[in-house]
This record gives sequence, structure tokens and C-alpha cells, in this order.
Amino acid sequence: MNIKQFLTYTGVIAAVLAWLFIAISISVNPWFVFTRNAFSDLGGPYATDPWIYNYGLITTSVFVDLYSINLLLISRNKVEDFASAFVFIAGLFLALIGIYHAGTRPHVFVSTWFFTQMDMALITWGVGSLMARDRRLGLFSLLLGVVAPMIALIIPWPSAATEEAYGIAVIDLWVAVVTYFDAKHLIK
Repeated sequence: MNIKQFLTYTGVIAAVLAWLFIAISISVNPWFVFTRNAFSDLGGPYATDPWIYNYGLITTSVFVDLYSINLLLISRNKVEDFASAFVFIAGLFLALIGIYHAGTRPHVFVSTWFFTQMDMALITWGVGSLMARDRRLGLFSLLLGVVAPMIALIIPWPSAATEEAYGIAVIDLWVAVVTYFDAKHLIK
């Protein structure tokens, strides 16, 4: 396996790691209720072993940033280049969520900005893909980047964790589709 092949799958690795660290953190914090808490509570001052969640986010962020490098390598124009930069910045904000855990002043900003950066990445990748005459990936990315946040704003979520899980699932879906297209060499 060469470095490009490895980079192709770093987004999927990031997705698996995120859910793995969330699951482990939940397992050591039996007080956590999905419909009442935020995932960030797992890294806050009242959590048992908050380092699992916080270092898990920092570790996951490394793979998000590696995936942004893959996106830059497969980009077909400057707009897709720009989208890969949004993913890179989102990875930095993911690490900042682990550094500025629940209960710290910058926490809400860094966690909100992570999802905002990813939405901007999806929209920008969609525009860039349309410019590259890739209608399938372009429309998928653009619509997902526009419609998913609208749904997040409209639905009365029972907790921050349910809304966060939705946001993570949207990102994971986009990463899975782009990774599939990349692995099948459908991005040219």
C-alpha cells in the first residue's frame, strides 16, 4: 500500500475512530443519556476518564487533516482545492474541541465551527465538482451541504448529542461517497 492509497481511506478511518472513542467514552460514563446530554459532556469536568474522549478527538483530527490532503491530491480545480482547506481547518477545530472541552469558555465556538467548516467544505466541493462536470458528486455534495444544516435547524432535537450524531452521520456519508468515488477512480 502506497501513501496515496493510505490517504484515500483516512476519512473512513477518522469516522470509525470518532464513533469508537464516543462508544468507549459512553461505556465508562454510565450516567450519559443520548437524549439528554451532549457528546462533549464525555470530555467535560464531570466525566469519568475525560481524556478518552478528548484525546480521541485529537487523534481523530489527525486523520481528518490527512484526509484533507487526500482531497487536495484528487481535486480537479481551485474550488475543490479550497474545499480541502475547509476540511483541514475543520480537523484543527476538532482537535480544539478536545483541548477546549465542555465547561471551558471557547468550547461552544470551536464545536460549532467544526460543523460549520465541514458544511462549507461540502458546499465548496459540490461547486468544484460541478465545475469539473461531475454532476453526480457535485449535486450530492452541494445538496448535502445545503439541505443537511437546514434539517438540523428545523428539527427539535431532544439533546445536543442527537443533533451532533446527525451532523457526524452527514459528514460520514459524504466521506464514504467521496472515498468510494476516489477508490473506484471515478474522480478524474
